[in-house]
Amino acid sequence: MFNQARNIRKRYLEMSMYPSIFCTGCGIGNVLNYALRAVDGEHLDLDRTVFVSGIGCSSRLPGYIDADGLHTTHGRAIAFATGIKTADPDLTVIIFTGDGDAAGIGGNHLIHAARRNVDLTVICINNYIYGMTGGQVSPTTPISGKTTTTPYGNQEEPFDLCSLVIGAGASYVARWTLGYPYETVKAVREGIRNKGFSFIEMLVPCPTGYTKRQKLPEGRETWDWYKESTILKSKWRALSKEERAKETRTVIGRLRSVPRPEFTKTYGELVERLQTKG
Repeated sequence: MFNQARNIRKRYLEMSMYPSIFCTGCGIGNVLNYALRAVDGEHLDLDRTVFVSGIGCSSRLPGYIDADGLHTTHGRAIAFATGIKTADPDLTVIIFTGDGDAAGIGGNHLIHAARRNVDLTVICINNYIYGMTGGQVSPTTPISGKTTTTPYGNQEEPFDLCSLVIGAGASYVARWTLGYPYETVKAVREGIRNKGFSFIEMLVPCPTGYTKRQKLPEGRETWDWYKESTILKSKWRALSKEERAKETRTVIGRLRSVPRPEFTKTYGELVERLQTKG
C-alpha cells in the first residue's frame, strides 16, 4: 500500500503545488487520492486524459495533477468538458466539481449532459455548501442547515443530486462517503469504463464552512457521523416498504448502471452518414 501511494504521488502529482490549500479535516484530498488510484488502476494514458473543473475548493484539484487540465468559469466545467469530448471523442475526460458549481450555477449543464449521455466522468464533491466563495447556502444544503446566507436555517428543500441525474438520463450513478475508499475507487473505475455520462457523488465534510456551523463532531468523529447518516443500498433494498418510507439516512452505493447510446458516438455516426450522402 505504501509503495502504491508513493508511485501514485511520483507519477501523477504536481509537487510544486504543495502544500495544498485545503483546510485540516477537509476530505477533498482524499477524493483526489481515490480518483488517482482509479486512474492508475485503469492504466489511463495521461497524454489522452483531460481533467476539467469550474470554481470552488474541489475545482482546484486539476492543478495538483501533472496532466492536461482546464480550470473553467463558475458552473461551466461540464459545458467545457462536453466541448472537449465532442472535439476529440477518443479523450478521457474527468471532471471535478462541487455541489454549488455543478447543481447551482451549473445545474442546467449537469442536466443536459446527463440527458445527452455524453461520455464524461463527473466526480461531484458535495459538502452541502459553497465552501470557497463565502459559505453560502447551496442546492444540497439540508433543511435547517445554517450558512452565511441562511443564518436561521435553510428553508428550501435540497436536491438529491443522484436522483436528479438519474431522472435526466445518466447511465452510471454512484454515491459514497470518504469512509469507503475501496468502493469509491471501484466506482470511479466503473465510471471511467462506462461509455456514457457517469456521475460519482462524494459526501465530504467542510470543517470550516459547514460542519462547524452545524456544531457537528470534528476529526475522526465526523467520518463516523457520515457513516451513521448513510445506509448502503444493499441494506436499504432489504427494508420493507414501510421501513423505507421512514428511513431518513442517505442511500449510498452504485445507484444506476444502465448502458444507453452515447452522444459523441451517435453524433459521429450522423456526420459520417451525411458525408457519405454528399
